[in-house]
Amino acid sequence: MNKAKQTIKKLYQQPLADKIWRNFVIGVPYFWLLLFFLAPFAIVLKISFATPIVALPPFTPLLDLSANADHWLLATWDNYRFLTEDNLYWISYFKSIKIAAISTFICLLIGYPMAYGIARATATTRNILLMLVILPFWTSFLLRVYAWMGLLGKNGIVNSLLFNLGLINAPLQMLYTDIAVYLGIVYTYIPFMILPLYATLEKMDTSLHDAAADLGAKPWQTFIDVTLPLSKPGIIAGSLLVFIPAIGEYVIPALLGGIDSLMIGRTLYDEFFVNRDWPLAAAVATLLLVIVVIPIMLFQRSQQE
Repeated sequence: MNKAKQTIKKLYQQPLADKIWRNFVIGVPYFWLLLFFLAPFAIVLKISFATPIVALPPFTPLLDLSANADHWLLATWDNYRFLTEDNLYWISYFKSIKIAAISTFICLLIGYPMAYGIARATATTRNILLMLVILPFWTSFLLRVYAWMGLLGKNGIVNSLLFNLGLINAPLQMLYTDIAVYLGIVYTYIPFMILPLYATLEKMDTSLHDAAADLGAKPWQTFIDVTLPLSKPGIIAGSLLVFIPAIGEYVIPALLGGIDSLMIGRTLYDEFFVNRDWPLAAAVATLLLVIVVIPIMLFQRSQQE
């Protein structure tokens, strides 16, 4: 009788233990997200409603609970209002979106054939090609950007090669231009496009290509009607992995771009460290996050429907 009771007790307790363990496993990433994303964002959002002052920290508190305070809530919308009045910030936003979008498209054009070739290679060759894609990550990001300065400078390798081949009579101005920024972003982030595409293309059933060929489809028709639609998840994932960090890029436009390459990352740096206007910089960062996150949320919602 006791054994029967113990067995019944275990049957009732086992689902509860599984539920607790499942909630714990799910809760760990949510706790990580809360600690390292939502909490810092809440601090930045709080600062964006403050007023800049000459102090440390250089902004007013959000709440004033002292007895002499006229208003306990000191929040202000002046920083967001200023963003709508100054064209500098909108130019920075649109310039960032433009450069990030074009760079993402270029990464897709270059990365798709590379990912397709890696996915269709033999196992040994595939491992070597994947290692070559990941190899740049073994070097410091800053050093790789500095290398492009040496390549694109007036006395750099590219200009010297073109001059020795007789293709140019004077050095080309390639550094400190938008072209240099595009090259830097595409070179830096193209592995983030290749790897998701490879993961999608490698799992694709190649018998579908044979079936399309048996039905009379030409290679380009097979690619458009079969390969491209099935690789859509990889295209979306790779595009997001390139576009999101590229839109807030600071190092590449600061080192390779000129005065006209004013992206929002450089504007944020100037507001934080040059002008020391932390509330305005926090408002710029908050609006940038909204610009990036809302389209992603709308896309995910449309995918679920």
